[in-house]
Amino acid sequence: MLVDHLDRLIDRHLIDLVVANGENAAAGYGLTVPVLRELFDAGVDVVTSGNHIWDKKEIMPVLDKEPRLLRPANYPSGLPGGGIGVYETAAGIKVGVLNLEGRVFMKNLDCPFRGADELLSELESETPIVFVDFHAEATSEKQAMGHYLDGKVSAVVGTHTHVQTADERILAGGTGYLTDVGMTGSQDAIIGNQKETALQRFLTQLPVRLEVAKKNPYLCGVLLTINEETGRCEAIERIQQAQN
Repeated sequence: MLVDHLDRLIDRHLIDLVVANGENAAAGYGLTVPVLRELFDAGVDVVTSGNHIWDKKEIMPVLDKEPRLLRPANYPSGLPGGGIGVYETAAGIKVGVLNLEGRVFMKNLDCPFRGADELLSELESETPIVFVDFHAEATSEKQAMGHYLDGKVSAVVGTHTHVQTADERILAGGTGYLTDVGMTGSQDAIIGNQKETALQRFLTQLPVRLEVAKKNPYLCGVLLTINEETGRCEAIERIQQAQN
C-alpha cells in the first residue's frame, strides 16, 4: 500500500516530509533492515516506532547507526538509539521529530510528559517545527499529552491502537492533534490481524498466534500544514486511502 500510493499522496498534497510509524512493518511484528530500507525507498523520511521496535534483534544495532529511525525517547538510558531528531525538507526547512511512549496499560517507563519538556529544550534553538508521535494505549493519556504540549509543539499524533480516530483538531495554542492516526493494513480484520485467529484468542483465552490479514488493505495517515516561521499548525486533515 505504501509503495503503491505514497508517491501519489506526496505529489497531490505537495508534502515536504513524511513520518511513518514502522514498529510492526515486518509482517506485523517488529521491524527488519530490509523492510526499513523499503520504507525509505517508498518515500518515508523518518520512521518512528513504539513498544514493538524491540521484537526483532537485528534492528538493535541499526537504531544507533540510522538517525532516521527513532524509538520512544522515554525508555531507560543505555538502550540503543534515540527518540528525537532534526530533519531537513527539500527546501531546507528543519523539522524536529519526537517519539514518546505512554505508560497507562503499558510499561512503567520514564514519564513521557517530563521527558518531553527536557527534550524539547534541545530543539528550541534549531526549529519551531516539532512533530510528536505519542505511542500510547489510553485515549485519556493521549489527550493529556496533546493539551500538555499545546503551544509547545506543532502537532501531537497518537499511534499504537491501529484504529483511526475522528477527532482531528487544532488546539487553542496552535498544536494539531489526533488521538490515533490508524494503521496501514487490512480493513477486513481485527486491528490488522486475521479475524479467525483473533477471535480464537477472545473465545478460548489461549495464546493463539495472530496472523496478519491481507484482504481489503487501506492506508491511514494525517496531513498537517505547519507555518514554517511560527511552528503553529494551520490545517489538519485525516487520510484514508483504499487499494483501488
